Amino acid sequence: MRCPYCRVDDDKVIDSRSAEEGAAIRRRRECLGCGRRYTTFERTEPLPLLVVKRSGSVEAFDRDKLARGIASAVAGRPIDGDAVDRIAEEIEDRMRAEGPEVTTEMVGLAVLEHLKGLDPVAYLRFASVYKGFEDLADFEREVGLLQKTTAPKPRRARGPR
Repeated sequence: MRCPYCRVDDDKVIDSRSAEEGAAIRRRRECLGCGRRYTTFERTEPLPLLVVKRSGSVEAFDRDKLARGIASAVAGRPIDGDAVDRIAEEIEDRMRAEGPEVTTEMVGLAVLEHLKGLDPVAYLRFASVYKGFEDLADFEREVGLLQKTTAPKPRRARGPR
């Protein structure tokens, strides 16, 4: 390590201990040039999250790209941008927990899971692109599945006639 005081590249480690709940190592060093002490931290570099596409190609996970896809599905719906950002963040955290490589299928299903509980129209919009709907029957099938898994809307009370 280079001394921050005299820029000499010669030191000795005086003390090492775990820091940041084991995520880093804190080292106390003494410069052999000027004799001053300073502290350094060593951390592991996080592994990049990679996405394996259907074609077999691999690319880096891009939370902004995910958020744009979700935002286009919820466009015009009563859902704020903060909700979109939270969903994208939750999905990224979940994918990172899965491992350094995830598939587009895993990401797409996670988005559908979030949208199903949030807004059925946004769910159908995303599903139509993600699942590659080609005709009305695809939409009808998905609406049928969605209706089976969501609670019915409460009926409005009718007044006396």
